[in-house]
Amino acid sequence: MTDPKNPFEAMMEQAQEMAKALNPALEEFSPSEAFKGFEGLWPTMPKEVMEMMFGNTVNKDGLDAKTRLLLTLAGLICQGAQADAALRQTVKHALEAGAKKQEIVETIGQMSVFAGIPAMNRALELAQSVMDDKRDDET
Repeated sequence: MTDPKNPFEAMMEQAQEMAKALNPALEEFSPSEAFKGFEGLWPTMPKEVMEMMFGNTVNKDGLDAKTRLLLTLAGLICQGAQADAALRQTVKHALEAGAKKQEIVETIGQMSVFAGIPAMNRALELAQSVMDDKRDDET
């Protein structure tokens, strides 16, 4: 006896079949890869702009932009590290705000206690792709 598909899986399969019928090129289409290309259109804010918008401008004795971005990263991981684009953008902006790669890895590792090992592994994979890109930019 086979388990019936859940309604969402059935809907997604039907949508994929319809897309293939309308445009065979969509057979190899990956939304996550396509969206990754769109991320390049979103510029990295300079550290000074981040500080103005998210840092000490609003609260002189408050958290700086780097710390806020590391907290944002932790929150995204606690949600299961499912928002690939948001997580990559947060890592990208944290690096720009002065976070060291080690601090990003430590933040992700700390979240394994709260979000679980699978979320931590996914976050490390996504963060590593950004940090590898950053390394390529630096050479």
